[in-house]
Amino acid sequence: MNAGPDPAVAAAPLQSAMSERTRRLLHDPILPLLLRMAWPNILIMLAQAATGLIETWWVSHLGTAALAGMALVFPPLMLTQMISAGAMGGGISSAIARALGGGRQDEADALVLHAVIVNLAIGLAVSATFLLWGRAIFALLGGEGAALDAAVTYANVVFAGNALLWLLNGLASVIRGTGNMLVPALVICAGVVLLVPLSPVLIFGLGPLPGLGIAGGGMALVLFYAGGTAVLGWYILSGRNLARFRWVAPRWPLFRAILRVGAVGAVTSLQTNVTIALLTALVAGAAGTAAVAGFGTAVRLEYLLVPLVFGLGAPVVALVGTNVGAGRDARALRIALTAGAIAFVMTESIGLAAAVWPEAWLSLFSAEPDMLAAGSAYLRSVGPVYGFFGLGLVLYFASQGAGQLVWPLGIGFLRLAIATGGGWLALTATGSLDWLFAAAAAALVVYGATLGLAVRSGVWFRRSR
Repeated sequence: MNAGPDPAVAAAPLQSAMSERTRRLLHDPILPLLLRMAWPNILIMLAQAATGLIETWWVSHLGTAALAGMALVFPPLMLTQMISAGAMGGGISSAIARALGGGRQDEADALVLHAVIVNLAIGLAVSATFLLWGRAIFALLGGEGAALDAAVTYANVVFAGNALLWLLNGLASVIRGTGNMLVPALVICAGVVLLVPLSPVLIFGLGPLPGLGIAGGGMALVLFYAGGTAVLGWYILSGRNLARFRWVAPRWPLFRAILRVGAVGAVTSLQTNVTIALLTALVAGAAGTAAVAGFGTAVRLEYLLVPLVFGLGAPVVALVGTNVGAGRDARALRIALTAGAIAFVMTESIGLAAAVWPEAWLSLFSAEPDMLAAGSAYLRSVGPVYGFFGLGLVLYFASQGAGQLVWPLGIGFLRLAIATGGGWLALTATGSLDWLFAAAAAALVVYGATLGLAVRSGVWFRRSR
């Protein structure tokens, strides 16, 4: 492997262009550095996951139709969140980290404006899509009657402010790209604390303030986005951030530095959702509604692993990007493999617990026997290999930092083919959900193991060899 220039020689001419934070990313012991950077970001993920639970709990008091309407809006809203924070956010953090690692302060500063332009443009496009065609989209998702009306009401408010969500995640990614995980964590967690009382006030009213119903829940989220965007924007404009906002003429190479990672990352986010959707269709065709409920409840645990791993993955983007930018390829690889081992242990522990005690999770949602049977079968098959999912996911984030996403993208399609194509063949041949779930488990093993071997072999650096 080409490990790049000697660290002492490579770093010497760049010392004056680097902050103390950047030097720590390049030289501090890897494991303590990773853990120190990861905990604030894990806090962010738990806080953002809590916003959805808070809103759902309060809206549930409005009745079944309101709750069903919110459920229709939740998947596209979560997909938007995943792409803006994980995919495009990874592209922003990666580009800034590589610029700072290479001592290119002017480039890092210019990337801030380009990140704002990219996220604002995408956020406005998403807003326009749902404001113009939201009713048709939610009808295709199965909405009808009062539930469809509630979905449209909620979505019109939430997606009217969707650009603020993209700006919030974009600015947080700018700061995380410098290696600073604490400031975004504090801002977003403070916003969640304010959201707890704000949601019921806007939904049900208080004193002279009238209740807005389900629209009030959407308004609370938009105010959360607006407040977080304002504080993070102030932090960057004040000059406290290592990458500072500067007015520059927009340049395509800087847009490309963000989009070549972020756009591919968006496809990767879609791969996971398409895999789950197709598996759901196979379960529905083979075993009916109760089995779908069990599978859907079980696989929700897999969705919860994504923000957990992202808590570790976001600092990995900054660390790998900074070290690749500085030519410290061997250290970047050690960071990726160390993070992969941590992610494997975390997610494997959760998966083994779910496989041994599946009803502890499933019974939180239902006690229906067929639902419990299908969900338990899935967790017993797939839970023991969740470690490979965590390994593959954190190496995807590491690949974002390296600016090399060809392998994660290709292996993601391989997982999709094995889980759905192999699952369909197994289900057709046996008629058993157990073999469908075995195919899903095999797909995760191939995903994590293949990506791990590829990264370990040095595929990131072959172009410079």
